Amino acid sequence: MCEDSRVYAVALRRMLEYDGDIEVLAVCGTAEQAIAALPGVRPDLLTMDVELPGMDGLEAIGEIMSSRPLPILVLSSHVGAGGDKAAAALAVGALDAIAKDELDLHDPAGGMGAAFRHRVRVLSQAGVIRHPGFTLATRPARGRAHRAAVVGICSSVGGPELLMFLLSALPADYPVPLLIVQHMAAGFTDGLVRWLDRAVAIPVRVATAGTRATAGAWIAPHGSHLTLTGAGELALDSRTAVGPHRPSGDVLLDSIAETAGRAGVAIVLSGMGRDGAAGAAAVRRRGGLAIAQDEKSSAVFGMPKAAIDQGVDVVLAPGEILGCLLRLRHEPLAGARV
Repeated sequence: MCEDSRVYAVALRRMLEYDGDIEVLAVCGTAEQAIAALPGVRPDLLTMDVELPGMDGLEAIGEIMSSRPLPILVLSSHVGAGGDKAAAALAVGALDAIAKDELDLHDPAGGMGAAFRHRVRVLSQAGVIRHPGFTLATRPARGRAHRAAVVGICSSVGGPELLMFLLSALPADYPVPLLIVQHMAAGFTDGLVRWLDRAVAIPVRVATAGTRATAGAWIAPHGSHLTLTGAGELALDSRTAVGPHRPSGDVLLDSIAETAGRAGVAIVLSGMGRDGAAGAAAVRRRGGLAIAQDEKSSAVFGMPKAAIDQGVDVVLAPGEILGCLLRLRHEPLAGARV
């Protein structure tokens, strides 16, 4: 682990090692120490704060993911308005982020502690790739260009890094609206949106109800389902429970299937669970294009595999997904206000 507070590090170690099957191999107070220790320690997962003396966690994660990639879990005391750096860490390769105040380190035996250790076990088994800027080349899409009124994207663990790769490669005048559900812990969505909006050419915004689905990326806010109406407007629902997630990729993609039909595109990226699978299948049944990320490039293959099992048109690597996005022919949604 990389944590500059000795008191917090001691409590976190006790939490992690409580069940006896997780071993903390090293505790480093700076990012420089952690990077130097990695070749000898070779951990399955690294926990890292982003606010560190000397090299900060964001810079360290970028360096690690471009040279010696491994699963990284960010533990941050900065969420909400101050969560940009933690969200940026996800965009440069960290797999997940958790707010420190969500962990009760005084009660390692409690349900929260058990859930945290389960998440650590799952993340430690996740596949990671070198930072996309170094390794994922754009490849031409196979087959004919598809006409598209809207693209729906669903992602979870490993998703922010892929979103950064895809969105940063799109030109500023990219015409097809992108509606995105990214599963994140509370407090990090706004920071991710702000970071992406500064880093990519197309506009990136938190989706708001009644807004027209125009060009750019629209990301569902935490705690609300995002849907597309027949009038081409965004709608939010913070009450309906549909499966374990709100926002839900299935809810978004179902609405795209209903409103866009053959001009709908669904993309299911890396993540745990099955969210997005039923929605992608609905898009495909209505004649739209359904895409799942391939296993080799997925940090966690759960969501893409579930989508593949229910039926998609193509299974693609991230560079191929980008090629497909670049080949889409924009066709405004019938009935939408322009």
